[in-house]
Order: sequence, then C-alpha cells, then structure tokens
Amino acid sequence: QVQLVESGGGLVQPGGSLRLSCVASGSIFSINLMGWYRQAPGKERELVAEITSGGNARYADSVKGRSTISRDNAGNTVYLHLNRLEPGDTAVYFCNADIYYDDRSRLRTGDFWGQGTQVTVSS
Repeated sequence: QVQLVESGGGLVQPGGSLRLSCVASGSIFSINLMGWYRQAPGKERELVAEITSGGNARYADSVKGRSTISRDNAGNTVYLHLNRLEPGDTAVYFCNADIYYDDRSRLRTGDFWGQGTQVTVSS
C-alpha cells in the first residue's frame, strides 16, 4: 500500500553535514505531517523535526539552528539537512508521515514509518 524509504545516512566526521531523504510511495491521496525521528542505542525514539504540508516546521531543541527540514509535496518527499554534526547525533533516523491513501477504493488515513537509516558521527 504505502511505503516510506529513507536514504542519505552514513559515517560523517564531527562538524560535517548530511542530507537525509525520504520518499513516500503507493496509493497516496495526500500527506499531512511529515517528520524525522531518531533513536540512539539504549534511548527512546525522539522527534528531530517535522513539517506540515503548508511548510510550517518545528525542531527539537537539540538540532534547532543547525538543521532544516523541507518537503516536496508533488514528489511526496521530505528532506532533513543536518549541519555541524556532533557525536550525539549518532542514531538511526526514521521518517514518519501521516498519509491519506486509497485502500481498495476507500480513503483511509494512517501513520507510516520508514525502515530507518543509520547516521554515525565519528572521527
């Protein structure tokens, strides 16, 4: 039905930058909120940033000022730019989206997650 696929993770040196991408595919009618979460080893999953279909964004205090979330509504894609990366940013990053989709000619809404992409910040 609906899938979210992330890309762009990897190993980055402290102070570096990266861009994560997430594409939603399937029988999608519209997407409301899209966001990025992360989960570090031994910790709970936490919100990094989220953005509405109208472009209003909010960020976790830990990344505010050094990250930008954006989206391409036509392409069902959300991006996360992370700058001045720190070892504390090391985590698996998950894409999340609130999606209206076609389920056998019925309009349904659901909360979907990607499989996650690993970001490791280390020298």
